[in-house]
Amino acid sequence: MKFSLIGMAVAAEDPTASAAWFVEHFGFEVGVDIGWYVNTQHVDHPTVSLDFVQRDHESWPAASRGKAVVGTLLAFLVKDVDAEFERLARDDVRVVMPLVTEPWGQRRFQIAGPDGLLVEVLQRLAPDPQWLADNGLAG
Repeated sequence: MKFSLIGMAVAAEDPTASAAWFVEHFGFEVGVDIGWYVNTQHVDHPTVSLDFVQRDHESWPAASRGKAVVGTLLAFLVKDVDAEFERLARDDVRVVMPLVTEPWGQRRFQIAGPDGLLVEVLQRLAPDPQWLADNGLAG
């Protein structure tokens, strides 16, 4: 399957406010805002789209209509996770997992986003050779 766009729709209490958070902190732009539905796309990545839909709107699937987001983590892979951590810390976002270097080859942190979303910002690193060996992954 070939994609022309990858997007995610989030059930939002306030779609406009949720979209504004991603505009402020992650460089998205609002494309459409009709109140109950807001579409955003990333300035540098026009094939990345985040939509926010009023969680109790009739267009949202009935099985989860009216319910808050639970257990959803949105991740952004970046070149310099330390710089992003410092930038977002200056913006007073709520850090739910501080910067950590993982032996499997990631340096990452997590922040609380709007509507129950968790946002992870991460950078790839070379995995620890001992960790690879201990987990049967060394070649």
